[in-house]
Amino acid sequence: MADRKDRKRGLGRGLSALMADVTENEQAAARGPAAGEQMVPIEQITPNPEQPRKRFAKGDLDDLAASIKEKGVIQPLIVRKRVDGSFEIVAGERRWRAAQQAQVHQVPVIVRDFTDVEVLEVAIIENIQRADLNAVEEAAGYRQLMDRFGHTQEKMAEALGKSRSHIANLLRLLNLPEPVLEMLRNGDLSAGHARALIPADDPLALAKQIVKGGLSVRAAEALVKSEGKDSATSSSSGKSSGGSEKDADTKALEGDLSASLGMKVSLDHKPGQESGTMTVSYKSLDQLDALCRMLSGS
Repeated sequence: MADRKDRKRGLGRGLSALMADVTENEQAAARGPAAGEQMVPIEQITPNPEQPRKRFAKGDLDDLAASIKEKGVIQPLIVRKRVDGSFEIVAGERRWRAAQQAQVHQVPVIVRDFTDVEVLEVAIIENIQRADLNAVEEAAGYRQLMDRFGHTQEKMAEALGKSRSHIANLLRLLNLPEPVLEMLRNGDLSAGHARALIPADDPLALAKQIVKGGLSVRAAEALVKSEGKDSATSSSSGKSSGGSEKDADTKALEGDLSASLGMKVSLDHKPGQESGTMTVSYKSLDQLDALCRMLSGS
């Protein structure tokens, strides 16, 4: 256990150095090559097959390609060497794609010695650091860090300079139906709209209303509240077994637990007592397996 913790703390320090390597710096070209930097033919470089970022906006690539044509690739890519002598991208796939578009034949790289696990972890964190990441991609990155590497919300907040509430709120978005998440990815809904939909009984139907009517976030929140008042099911789920409304702390705890587990959690706490019931709802057998692993500590 101690070795595992030490490895993660060590990777955190290495990650800080990595992020310093890939930070935007317009003066890098004037200073000359960075320590350990080398030029590699672009055809010898391959992307990471487990790269969590799947979408690269064409407009952004076009702008970056135009910049590369004029100034070259200022920031070196972070890569690791493969057995066959080629290089796999750890960080910088967007620059690599834009360099190909700009018909550049060689790009600067810095070679790092990362394991398969570290490559994925660094790729996820590098993507989370990007300002243009949509809310679903960012939330999925946090979820991967929690599920695959055991990071807690507190540790991620500390390492990435984010607030814990920011991370928790984004993770809650993943409880929404896939069609709603797709609307969020496409920019039809904002993260604020999506957060308002989380407690809704039928978030997809309300999401369609929001998009069709061009509703503001405040109007979307009012729409969700209106649905709650009109729905007997919602009224029932919002109360404890004693018939009283769940307090704000209970609802917040439900949200935190749902975000941590990646599954819907409902708390039924009996007023005036210390006992109660916690219900975890899973959407697939894979989620059930994951829950069993967490409970068994495996």
